[in-house]
Amino acid sequence: MTSTLEKYALQSKFMKADKVILTDVDGVLLNWEFAFHTWMEEHGQMAAEGHEFKYCVGKRFGIDPKEGKRFINFFNQSAAIGFLPPLRDAMYYVKKLHEEHGYVFHAITSLSTNQHAINLRQRNLYKLFGETTFEKIVCLGTGEDKDVELLPYKDSGCWWIEDKIANAETGSKLGLNSIIMEHGHNMDYTGNIPLVKNWKEIYKLVTKPKKKIKKNSDG
Repeated sequence: MTSTLEKYALQSKFMKADKVILTDVDGVLLNWEFAFHTWMEEHGQMAAEGHEFKYCVGKRFGIDPKEGKRFINFFNQSAAIGFLPPLRDAMYYVKKLHEEHGYVFHAITSLSTNQHAINLRQRNLYKLFGETTFEKIVCLGTGEDKDVELLPYKDSGCWWIEDKIANAETGSKLGLNSIIMEHGHNMDYTGNIPLVKNWKEIYKLVTKPKKKIKKNSDG
C-alpha cells in the first residue's frame, strides 16, 4: 500500500511549477507581528526589551511559553486575524508578479484549523492581493510544520518564501528555491538561502533572466 507521503512525492512529478510561487503568509505577506503586538497590548501584555530579536512569543512578552501559545491561538481565531495589514511592499510586487508575469501563488500558512479563522484569512488575502492571485490557500494548525504540504512540490524548483529558517531549510532540502524574509529574529542567518528585506528583492530574484547555454560553434 502506498503511504500518504509517497503519494505526495509522486504527485510532484506531474506538477507544472514554472509559474507557481509558494509562500508563507504571516511575516511574509501580512504583518502579523504588528497586529499581534497591538492586540496583546490591548490585553494588558507589554513586549519585553529586545523583543524584536526573539522568535518565541513567550520570550517576547516575558511570559511562560505555554501562555504565549495560548495567546497566539486566541488571536489567530479572533476577528482581528481578518484585518492584518500587508507586510512592507508585498501588495505592490505580489500583484506585479501575478498581473504582469503570470505567476500564481500557493499559500501555506500555520494559522489555525478553525473554519472561521480560515475564512477570515482568505478574505484578508483576497482583499489585499486580489481574488485570482492565490490558486491555493492551505491553512495548517497553529505553529504546525509544513513538511507534508511541501512534499507535492518536491524537486519542482518552485520559489518558496518563508521567514522561519527551519521551514525555509526544509524547502531547500526538498529541491525548492527557498528565500527568507528578513526579520529581527532571523537577521543573523548565515546559511546559503537568500535573505531579503522586502518583496522588491524577491521580485528581482524571480524575474531575473535565466542564462542561456552557449552553443559550441565548432560543433
